[in-house]
Amino acid sequence: MFKHRPNRLLGCFIGGMIGDAVGAIFENNVPDNQGAIILTHPYWQTTDDTQLTLATLESIVEHQGVFPEKIAQRFLEWFQQKRLVGLGSATLQALQGLQVGGHWALVGRSGEFAAGNGAAMRIAPLAFVLDPIWDRVLIKDVCNITHKNDEAYVGALAVLLAIHFISADLWTDNDALWDYLIQELPDTKTRDALKLAKQFPAMSIELFAANFGNSGYVVETVLLALFAASKVKDLGFEAMLQAIIRAGGDTDTIASIAGQVAGTWLGLDGLPEKLLVKAKKMKEYGMFEKLLE
Repeated sequence: MFKHRPNRLLGCFIGGMIGDAVGAIFENNVPDNQGAIILTHPYWQTTDDTQLTLATLESIVEHQGVFPEKIAQRFLEWFQQKRLVGLGSATLQALQGLQVGGHWALVGRSGEFAAGNGAAMRIAPLAFVLDPIWDRVLIKDVCNITHKNDEAYVGALAVLLAIHFISADLWTDNDALWDYLIQELPDTKTRDALKLAKQFPAMSIELFAANFGNSGYVVETVLLALFAASKVKDLGFEAMLQAIIRAGGDTDTIASIAGQVAGTWLGLDGLPEKLLVKAKKMKEYGMFEKLLE
């Protein structure tokens, strides 16, 4: 059912997993010597970014399609099995609602406090099975499981569009990527924010974060993650992650999304070998591999 090469699919998911595991170590805690710590830290652990992405992918593979009610059920199973780490408040509220019998379309948080990055961080699998133009109702339904907020949806849509664009080999230059996203996204704060990425292409990731934000607010998360990913051709994957960590803030989700987008372009065999050696020791690596066989 996946129309892309396993190398590209695994590049996306393993790239995101590495970003999550590395970023989680430093979330809201910028270290003094990031470059050394990334590679020598003895223990990597994934968080809900990778775990909910995996749960989404499991549902898609098992049911051979995207069914929001099945994805919600898989989220609930992971929650009940205590397999989710670091849940945000909106996602936790939705899962608690599902646990007591709430309908998947009703349990998601709404209002301004639902404008977090919890939908954007898990949306990547949909980029490889849905049409981002024609399947938007379905995409929004999947977001609504936890986040019934327009910015949360559009932030997730921006990530999905970026991955889809890159997987179609259309990323000829960064202006092409920004123009595509700005053209296809609804008129929202997320869309307006992405114009900043096109306006300041030479700015460093750290300075970009200092000027435009690095929080869990979806507009800031998605903007910084996509801007960082756009630097991978010049910086390389490892230096991109180091810059995200130096930028601070919600580093696990920002690094995870940036890792997914950059990993889609690099493919699995384009990720740094020394990071892959550590990644292959994690159980999630084997889970992604098995799902994509």
